[in-house]
Amino acid sequence: MIIPTAEPFFLLGNRVGCLLIHGHTGTPKEMLWMGEYLANKGYSVLGVRLAGHATSPEDMRRMHWTDWIASIEDGFYQLRGCTDQIFVIGLSMGGILSLHFTAHHPVAGVITMSTPYNLPKDPRLPFLGVIAWLMPWMKQGPPDFHNLEAAKDHVCYPYFPTHSVIEVRDLLKVMRSDLPRVNVPALIIHSRQDKGVEPGNAEQILASLGSSDKHIFWVENSGHVIPREPDRELAFQASHEFIQRVTATG
Repeated sequence: MIIPTAEPFFLLGNRVGCLLIHGHTGTPKEMLWMGEYLANKGYSVLGVRLAGHATSPEDMRRMHWTDWIASIEDGFYQLRGCTDQIFVIGLSMGGILSLHFTAHHPVAGVITMSTPYNLPKDPRLPFLGVIAWLMPWMKQGPPDFHNLEAAKDHVCYPYFPTHSVIEVRDLLKVMRSDLPRVNVPALIIHSRQDKGVEPGNAEQILASLGSSDKHIFWVENSGHVIPREPDRELAFQASHEFIQRVTATG
């Protein structure tokens, strides 16, 4: 059963589609305000729910990163039925998935927000397999929010399976190998105050992308979940202008 307010969403508009992808342990709600903004600009918008998310942490225990990619593929083919071009837009792990997906599918462009290039440095990383066996569950850390009102009704799992960190690690390895194959226009959005994913990650992604049309858009007054943060309208506007420009020249 899906957690109330965390459902996937579809907003029908014109023939330009936006496929929105939430982050690790999060829900489509993270992307809803952005989806509504883009729908008001006329786009068709689908906010997908990644497998094992927005229900219970126990559901996530069975999932691998390939299941999350399958969720995006399902959304892509649904959206393609009513659009001619699709832009993939992902937050955090959703950004990792977006870049991997873009390297292998015919999308018009990709937008990432708060997306890592590497996991944060941690001496425990080489021992994740043993840790996951000894400690199968991890407690969710405090959210990195500047918008305290949004933080109050943020929906994510309070704890999650430790093995999912291994899945993210493996997914990141695949993404890094895919970045030179991403040759469509790319917009990387990142907050200089992101405590979860340091800003240097955005620069590493930019340098590795194969696209000649690639840019970073920095926001200054936001934490990690940019689509629900004080600078969200700036990020939304930058995304709209990016999509406009790409579709006008495509």
